[in-house]
Amino acid sequence: MSACLIESPVGPLLLVEDAGKLAEIRFATGDESDRDDTPLLARARKQLGEYFAGRRRKFDLPMVPAQTEFQQRVRAAMISIPCGRTLSYGEIALIAGGAPRAVGRACGANRLPIVVPCHRVLAANGIGGYSGGTGLDTKRFLLALEIGGPAG
Repeated sequence: MSACLIESPVGPLLLVEDAGKLAEIRFATGDESDRDDTPLLARARKQLGEYFAGRRRKFDLPMVPAQTEFQQRVRAAMISIPCGRTLSYGEIALIAGGAPRAVGRACGANRLPIVVPCHRVLAANGIGGYSGGTGLDTKRFLLALEIGGPAG
């Protein structure tokens, strides 16, 4: 596995590649170091930079599959949510076939936040949860970035 550390508006992110596919985007804790760089990690770094600059609305990166078939269906549903839009856990459950709480668990198990936009999934009665970065502040930042950023 290869990994590189990048700076972002939501804090340092560790990008991890496995067998030529993006395997993980981890909100870094400060213990990680900038270890490697590969063509895929450079491409991911560039696309994330464009996203944070408001110039990218979709990612084009090969990704390690989600761990279960259900998580794969939830991932596909999350990726289909247009930038700047949201769906509820219940709406994703209807698309992916499951219950809203199971969708919440699948979102929490998402190893590729931002690229697989779990931040676009909201609770029926509010913003819901978010386990990445600084939690709900990170989710709110990403949603505001998408709503206010220029199309690209």
